Amino acid sequence: MSVTKALYGKMPDGRDIYAYTLNNGRGVIAEIINYGGIITKLLVKDKNGAMQDVVLGRASLSEYLKNDGYVGAAIGRHANRIAGSEFELNGITYKVGVNEGRNSLHGGLVGFDQKVWSVTEVPGETAVIMSCISVDGEEGFPGTMSVWMKYSITDDNGLRIEYRATTTKDTVCNLTNHSYFNLSGHESGNINDQILQINASFYTPNDDECMPTGEILSVLGTPFDFRAPKPIGQDIDADYPQIQAVGGFDHNFVLSGSGFRIAAVAKSLETGITMQVYTDQPGMQLYTANALGKGVHKGEVEYKIHDAFCLETQVFPNSMANPHFPSVVLKSGDTYMHTTEYRFI
Repeated sequence: MSVTKALYGKMPDGRDIYAYTLNNGRGVIAEIINYGGIITKLLVKDKNGAMQDVVLGRASLSEYLKNDGYVGAAIGRHANRIAGSEFELNGITYKVGVNEGRNSLHGGLVGFDQKVWSVTEVPGETAVIMSCISVDGEEGFPGTMSVWMKYSITDDNGLRIEYRATTTKDTVCNLTNHSYFNLSGHESGNINDQILQINASFYTPNDDECMPTGEILSVLGTPFDFRAPKPIGQDIDADYPQIQAVGGFDHNFVLSGSGFRIAAVAKSLETGITMQVYTDQPGMQLYTANALGKGVHKGEVEYKIHDAFCLETQVFPNSMANPHFPSVVLKSGDTYMHTTEYRFI
């Protein structure tokens, strides 16, 4: 196992950005940069023993600086959407960054995906810890938040991300990663034939702004029923209002069970690569890259819509406006803790 560090590029202000390559020596290699905590590469062995890069990425740091779609990035302070870009906490209304119509998406105008993170290596582990400070009032959020993310490659071929956060004032916190997966290889085209199973009997439908309506509906008899494995493309163009509204899937699933458990299994029949997703979060957003295509991509590959899928483990979107949803409130004195692992078998 090894952790290596190499210069990746320079920020416009001259700060160096480094790539950290984690290799467990057992068939999984991840490259993460300290700009945005972005996973730029994730190499795993296919059924023939060849290494396949199963995450989409950009060609250079300059392309990540204009990273439409949050490709590979850490997301915070608040993953997913906040309606009207405001929420009420302790009797105070906070207005946060507006960056999707009238709403706030993935932390606002300058979220964690655009931060330069400090990095420390972990002796004896195939791991790095990235940390940052988000000051009181940043993007309108209350409290100075200290954030810690540990990326590690496990002995059983998992890429594990552990999140920790504390705050000086009561605030909201909902962290995730926005990697775009294609288990046939990042350059292989659409993911319609790849198989997906999601451990969820319910989902939260969207309104016309891709915001949860507040309902929690059964997946039974709908395109959202992934309880048994099925091709992602089977219902991606279904004549169903929730699908047609966003051109595929961009929905939160209510994960069954609690604690650290399996949330989803995805597989490419072409490469034989199977990915299990484990998390302790209550929800997971399935996004089928319905707006992909912008930017210059690694390997000069042209990405198109539905060339990848995202499995964003999270608390439900817009939870502050829906008291019956799990809470995103992080109180001063408490510690936010979240672990998600992408395990390859």
